[in-house]
Amino acid sequence: MNRGLVIPLVALFALALPARAQEPGTAAVAQSQRNADREALKKAIDGIIAQTVLSRSRVGVQVVSLDDGSVVYSRNADELLNPASNVKLFTSAAALVRLGPEFRFDTEFLVDDQSKAARPRKGQGSGDLRGNLYVRGTGDPSITTEKLWGIANELYFAGLRSVSGNLVLDDSYFDGNRIGPGFDQEESDRAYMAPTGALSLNWNAIGVYLSPGASPGAPGIVELDPPSDFFVVENRVTTTRSRSLRRLWVSSVAAGDKQRIVVSGRVPVGSSPVAVWRKLDNPALYFGHTLKQLLATRGIRVRGKVVAGPVPEGAQPFMLHQSETLDLVLKRVNKVSSNFVAEQLIKAMGAQVAGAPGSWAKGIRVVEDFLATEVGIRLGTFVMKNGSGLNDTNRFSAAQICKLLRHMWLRFPLAPEFLSSLGIAAKDGTLHYRMEGTDAAGRLRAKTGTLENVSALSGYVQAVAGERFVFAVMANDFPGRASPVVLALDALGAAIAGFGEAPDSALAQTAGPEEQLGPLADLKARMSIYEKLAEARDPRNVTFLRTALKTERDPALKAIIAEAVYRSSPNDSDGVRALVENFDSGAEVFGRLRQLARELASSTPVLGSLTAVAGEGDADALGRFVEVAALAKSDEGLLQELLEPLSEVARNAPDELIAALFSTPELTRESALDVLAKSLSASSEPDHPFPTAVKRSAGSVDPQIAEFARHLEQELLSRIVGEKSGDAAARDEPAGTEVEPGG
Repeated sequence: MNRGLVIPLVALFALALPARAQEPGTAAVAQSQRNADREALKKAIDGIIAQTVLSRSRVGVQVVSLDDGSVVYSRNADELLNPASNVKLFTSAAALVRLGPEFRFDTEFLVDDQSKAARPRKGQGSGDLRGNLYVRGTGDPSITTEKLWGIANELYFAGLRSVSGNLVLDDSYFDGNRIGPGFDQEESDRAYMAPTGALSLNWNAIGVYLSPGASPGAPGIVELDPPSDFFVVENRVTTTRSRSLRRLWVSSVAAGDKQRIVVSGRVPVGSSPVAVWRKLDNPALYFGHTLKQLLATRGIRVRGKVVAGPVPEGAQPFMLHQSETLDLVLKRVNKVSSNFVAEQLIKAMGAQVAGAPGSWAKGIRVVEDFLATEVGIRLGTFVMKNGSGLNDTNRFSAAQICKLLRHMWLRFPLAPEFLSSLGIAAKDGTLHYRMEGTDAAGRLRAKTGTLENVSALSGYVQAVAGERFVFAVMANDFPGRASPVVLALDALGAAIAGFGEAPDSALAQTAGPEEQLGPLADLKARMSIYEKLAEARDPRNVTFLRTALKTERDPALKAIIAEAVYRSSPNDSDGVRALVENFDSGAEVFGRLRQLARELASSTPVLGSLTAVAGEGDADALGRFVEVAALAKSDEGLLQELLEPLSEVARNAPDELIAALFSTPELTRESALDVLAKSLSASSEPDHPFPTAVKRSAGSVDPQIAEFARHLEQELLSRIVGEKSGDAAARDEPAGTEVEPGG
């Protein structure tokens, strides 16, 4: 034996021993400090719950140490709650285990069993296929237009130049039920409601791009991506003058073997294009028509039709396309929370494990078996009906989520893939703009969940002191908007990340620095910087702007920065949310913006963007807009600024404005109605649609709305009559004559 080698190895092993093996007293001190840190964390979490809207919610929380397996914090951890998209954690974990991270989806291209001369061969003959070209899918959720173009290219280089028969699409690998449990609770054609399909494209959604015409009165421009004969477009969009507000409605409905896209509304001349995504109803035909279009572009002519049907026995393989590996597919499930991909995985698991056709029943059984036999979550202790968590369908507890997360952490061959599928706080996915500037940034990986009156956050954290945790928090049945709940959940995440340091500062970290009003001159000077950035409309500025928004202390400047975020990326819902959440009608925000307007002799900063969002029907923006309108009753400058925009908002979003007025406190509503009446009276439009919308709402099936609308109709009519009578009296009054107040 080489003794010169043994001695250094022994010494190295000794150095690697835990400190307690060398210094028994140190271990006791460390354990005492850990206990103190855990008590501080419990106190911090209790404080966050008590100080936020979580105190008025049904909330379940659990925090478990990955280092020793102990439960660090628990509150209602065994109560079954709606986890929203946290269900995707169970779906993706089961898929990784049952299918494997290297699993790929196959899309097969086949031809009729004919003589070899009839089959195109690379480098031989003309490349003409006599007969049909068949496409058989197995549920690949990752094919996009770009990838389908690559497939068309591969077919070209495989020798294909023309197809004399049909393009036949076989999606029988999944059953015919395209809408999962829970999806039927909501009537919507939005992209997150997209159906499943063994042959699918672009997450079974279509991009509708809308632009103004060349001049007011011209039709708007409607374009689809990708275009094909599958779509029938009805364009009812009108181009309006530049100062009007945009409001667009896009609907997608099945029309036999076609899909009808109906677009209506108003778009101001010179405005930027807007993109809207809508689901479609027949994924296989969408796939086929788009493929036929791309084949034609590549120089491959399909003479027949696009039809659905099975691949006949004896058909011969021509080409195989395989998806990227499952570990990459999972990133779309968890990082961006794709309902479509999650439901595709459920059906794919069902088909792979229990045999085709894949169905929700088969797929859910695969997940249930995984949870019962491997994770240790007994059947009958949870409810899982779909793979995405959509709507009021599923029930899990915080303890069960933590148990799953810990199980996946301990499965080393799969743990890296599972963790990498989750969003990283302040870095990417649905957590991209959350927990910025806190201890959680970069340290926390988690899955978000959001539904009406439901918010959830579950995942992994490595705290600043080095200890690692899994955590789960679900809030159900909270009052009001979701944004305060999201901030509270983020504060919990920041508290766990701050373990060993100062977790009790988490609420302050998440809420941002304490507000401090600066001099008006400073506000004016700094506003000009952000105004220039906003005018650039460059989405690359968003990261900088969001950092500035997080660290800014002046509430009025925060509203200005938030508007710059919105204007830099107006089609991003996060920008809209930033604008609405950082604007209020109080003295510290809107009051100081009005001061700036008077000093600069200009329109009120931020108000134009708030008006644009309100005009598109955003409920939160409309609530704030009504509050601003009420202030105009006692501010003549603001009144003149709002007369035309308020009329436009009432025209663009009449039903939503009625709902906002209904939700507004009475005193504010009365003042807003006075201003609305002035606005409608001043409108050059003889038949403004808002009074008609009020009359229509009087017949609502909701008795409260109907009663309110009847009252609103009377109040508004009397005010409009009063305004017009006053205008007539003013016109008839001889110049220089004073009218007594109230006369």
